[in-house]
Amino acid sequence: MKLRVYGAVLAALALAVTGCSGKAKTDDGAAADKGGVKTGEGVSDKKITLGALTDMTGVYASLGKSVTQAQQLWVKQTNAAGGICDRQIELTVRDHGYDPQKAVAAYTELEPDVLGFSQFLGSPFVAAVEQRIDGQDKAVVLPQAWSANLLGSKYIRVIGATYDIETVNLIDFLLDGKRIAKGDKIGHVYFEGDYGENALAGSKHAAKEAGLTVVEQKIKPTDNDMTAQVSALKQAGVKAIVVSAGPRQAASLVGVAAATGFDVPVVGNNSAYAPQLLATQAGAALQKDYYIGAPSLPIGDPAKGTSDLAKAYAAEYPKDGLDNGVIAGYQAASLFGEALKKSCSSKDLTRAGVDEALLSVKGFGDFGVAHDFTDPAAPSSLETVVMKPDAKSSGGLKVVRPAEVAPAAKTFPRS
Repeated sequence: MKLRVYGAVLAALALAVTGCSGKAKTDDGAAADKGGVKTGEGVSDKKITLGALTDMTGVYASLGKSVTQAQQLWVKQTNAAGGICDRQIELTVRDHGYDPQKAVAAYTELEPDVLGFSQFLGSPFVAAVEQRIDGQDKAVVLPQAWSANLLGSKYIRVIGATYDIETVNLIDFLLDGKRIAKGDKIGHVYFEGDYGENALAGSKHAAKEAGLTVVEQKIKPTDNDMTAQVSALKQAGVKAIVVSAGPRQAASLVGVAAATGFDVPVVGNNSAYAPQLLATQAGAALQKDYYIGAPSLPIGDPAKGTSDLAKAYAAEYPKDGLDNGVIAGYQAASLFGEALKKSCSSKDLTRAGVDEALLSVKGFGDFGVAHDFTDPAAPSSLETVVMKPDAKSSGGLKVVRPAEVAPAAKTFPRS
C-alpha cells in the first residue's frame, strides 16, 4: 500500500511540474515552448546543450585540444551575439583519450542529455555506436573522422572528402608533379581499422587507375617507431609513401627515411600532422618533402575566413599555437549552428528537426572548400587542399595546391 501511495505522489508531482512548465506537448510527444518551437533532448527554454567527445590525452591529444577549444570559441561568440533561437549554447566535453571503451561510455553518458554532437573524434569509435545513432538515438553527430564507412547515415555527417578520396587526391598530386609514374611502386603505411583501411582503399583505386603497385605496411596506433616499415619499403623499391596514421608515426617515418638516405616524397592524410612536430628532430625532414591533404585551407592562410578565425583564436587562447584542428572544430560547430538556425526557423528544435535542417545545407564553408550536405550517401565535398609543413607559416603549413578533385576521385566506386 505504501508503495502505491508513494507512486501516486510521484505521479502527482510529475503532473504538477508539467503544469508549471512553460511548455506543452505536441502530438508526437515533443514539447513546445510559448513561441510554438518544438523541443526535445538537450533543449530547454533557455539553453541548447551539445556534446563533444574528444581526445585530449591520447594519440590525437593536440588535435583534440585545438578542435575543442575552437568549438568553445564558437560557443562564446554565438552566445555573445544572443545565442540561437533565444537560447544560449552549452558544450559538454568528455575526453576519451582515444580509447574505445571510454569513447563508447562517454557517448552513452552524454547522449540522453544533448541535442547532438558537434564533435566525435575517431572513426572507429563513431562506427562502434553507429547502429545506435541511426536506430534509436537519431541525433546529429559531426565526427572529426573521415571514413567512408560513415557515409549513408542521415545523422552522422562527414565534413569534407573521406579518407579514400583524400588519398586519391594526394596520389594525383604526386602524379601531376611527375614524382611518380606508371609502373612505379608506392608504399602505404596505415593504421589498422576504419581510418587506415579506408585510406588504403583510396590508394588501391588510384594505383589501379594510374598503373601503380601498392606495397602495404599495416601498423597499430601504439606503434611509434617506423624503422621497420621504412626498411621494408626501401627494400621494396617504392618511389613514394602514403601515411595514414597519427602525427607521431608520420614524424618517425619521415625522420627515419631522411636519416637512412631514403629520399622519396611522403604524403599524409589530414590527421597525420601537427605543427608541434616542426620543433622535433624530424622538423627539417618534414619541411623537405612531406605533404598533407585536408578538406580546408590551413589556419595560417591569408584568406579572410582563416585569417579572422586565427586572430579570434589567438586572442582567446594566447598561450596555444595554431593548427588545422582549429578550422576543423570551428567549422563543425558552425555547421551545427547553421542547422540550428534553420530548425529554429521551422519551429522545430527536436533531433528530427535538426536532422531535416542539415539536409538542406549546401554551399557551406568559409575555409576554401564549399560543402553540400543534401546527400547523406556522399561526402560533403570531393576536394582536397594539399599543404606542406613550413615553420615560417602561422600554423606550420602552406598551400602547395589549392582545392582540387582528381579525375580518379570522380570515378571512385560507391557501394
